[in-house]
Amino acid sequence: MADEEQRLPTEEELREALGKVGVADVLLNALTAAVSLGFHRLTPEARDLGQARLAVEALRALEPVLREGGVDEQVVRDLEQARANLQLAYAKAVSESAAAQSPESAEPDTSE
Repeated sequence: MADEEQRLPTEEELREALGKVGVADVLLNALTAAVSLGFHRLTPEARDLGQARLAVEALRALEPVLREGGVDEQVVRDLEQARANLQLAYAKAVSESAAAQSPESAEPDTSE
């Protein structure tokens, strides 16, 4: 019985399954992963602003494509909201990063 549970699909089964998957499905999965990774890259322990920005830009570029491709409008709006939240978090992280790199610029000049 254990052998039956671990049986790999045949080539024909894979082709049949692939025939049922749409490009929009793949894009939605990829963009959902990009949102998650983008937020992860904004955490202090995994900070990578370039990767977070790439996630934002990918979402921005593909939202209209999904809409034109007939993806449900509510799904596209949810992605837009996720992108907006990611973009705000990215802007905050950039601001914090800039402040941490030059703390003296945050203090008023009292030398006069």
